[in-house]
Amino acid sequence: MSAVAITGVGVITPAGIGREENWERVCKGVGLATKDPELVGALAEFSCRVPAFDATDVVGAREVWRTDRFVQLALVAADEAVADAGLNPRSWDGSRVGVVVGSAAGGVSTLETQHERFLQQGGKGVSALFHPMVLVNMVSGRLAIKYGATGPNLVTATACASGATAIGVAKDLLQSGACDVVIAGGAEAAITPTFVTGFARMGALYQGSLPPEEASRPFDARRGGFVIGEGAGILVLERLDDAKRRGARVWARLLGYGATSDAHHITSPHPSGLGIENAMRLACRDADVQPEHIEHVNAHGTSTPLNDAAEAAAIARLGSQQLTVTSTKGVTGHTLGAAGAVEAAYTVLSLAHQMVPPTANLTCLDPEVRLDVVSGAPRPVELTHALSNSAGFGGHNVSLLFGA
Repeated sequence: MSAVAITGVGVITPAGIGREENWERVCKGVGLATKDPELVGALAEFSCRVPAFDATDVVGAREVWRTDRFVQLALVAADEAVADAGLNPRSWDGSRVGVVVGSAAGGVSTLETQHERFLQQGGKGVSALFHPMVLVNMVSGRLAIKYGATGPNLVTATACASGATAIGVAKDLLQSGACDVVIAGGAEAAITPTFVTGFARMGALYQGSLPPEEASRPFDARRGGFVIGEGAGILVLERLDDAKRRGARVWARLLGYGATSDAHHITSPHPSGLGIENAMRLACRDADVQPEHIEHVNAHGTSTPLNDAAEAAAIARLGSQQLTVTSTKGVTGHTLGAAGAVEAAYTVLSLAHQMVPPTANLTCLDPEVRLDVVSGAPRPVELTHALSNSAGFGGHNVSLLFGA
């Protein structure tokens, strides 16, 4: 079975607009959460937003009022990824190009805005573009239209594993022969008062007294919940032989994909981390790589007490003696349905740069976490195989295995 190459990487997150700015900020390992004036009264008032992002400059004034922010973020990341891959959408065979994008919430910001207009103005206050802006599948539809991609066009919705699921599906499409190129990843922009309050009412968000920039602290003994973020990560994937034939730069190879369900609880992970462990082992099996040979894991690492403990136990059971772990959510916050794709991009960059970014705000490792979690500064490491883990409400688990 032909290996899959990552030839394009595009990222927009609270760490910046573009791949290089993201990598630089993530390697600094400083939390980016701030107090959010739009969340006053939402019980949790911290967030991680994309800084200085003016969609008008990037997608044009006409498109701004026709698209939700989650689509705008995806368009930015996809533009970078496609350009990075050195592909020309004007000359490719669009029937052989697929698009797979994950999102958990879709156009929730538009939904809230339009609902408010309906309550204030009645039916005539609701935009005729309500559905094209809100529906979650519009993110992949918009990308397909922009790039003339007439192959399979899909959206994956596995909560906070959505972006990772999309990349796994892209691998399957390439290896089955259904596509020659797939644009895949995740996008989310759900920092709204109602949406955030829902997480707060569940006890999932940090609501303590630490300063905002210290609130997201994966694997730390003082962790108390995640900080919501937004962003998009898009990868361009091709079969390795095709990429080599056209002389493309290959950032990394996608070797394995594992997906499981906890079948345990609607929001809590399996307490022993069984589901994410099985996903990692399936990814290793798919790649024909022994679990003990994994050198790095970019963990789901949400900074919630239950998730971090369960995932850490699962990673420890892989049995690797040279394993380094990080969670980049300490910097970016939790970008929900985009997280799996954003963190897959960071894992690809770790392999390319032979560097593991630090886990921000990790000052006192939870004694139950028996792992080498990188903190303080980025660590140069010889990396050949690395996993990127994602999990979501409903019990979804995804692990992607990348190779240098």
